[in-house]
Amino acid sequence: ANSPEHLAAMVFFPKKKNTYCKSCKKHTPHSVTQYKPGKASLFAQGKRRYDRKQSGFGGQTKPVFRKKVKTTKKITVRLKCKTCLTIAQYCLGRSKHFELGQKKV
Repeated sequence: ANSPEHLAAMVFFPKKKNTYCKSCKKHTPHSVTQYKPGKASLFAQGKRRYDRKQSGFGGQTKPVFRKKVKTTKKITVRLKCKTCLTIAQYCLGRSKHFELGQKKV
């Protein structure tokens, strides 16, 4: 089960796509970028709670995950409407390799 059939080896996605915009309520041209998670905030409630629990004596208080088995991450693209600039996110699923733009021939 190293390479299942449902897992795409290479995904090419266009940089521009004509798709439905919820704000405009019709199909409009969208620019496509790949989603990247931002820097984690030190002031998020979970991080504040974790830091408070970790402070002082007593060592590691929460489980540290060490059994990583997934070899891919899910690809998420951001679709930005060119008319109203609304951003929608769309998940493409798992893939080993992802590229924006046309396939090189």
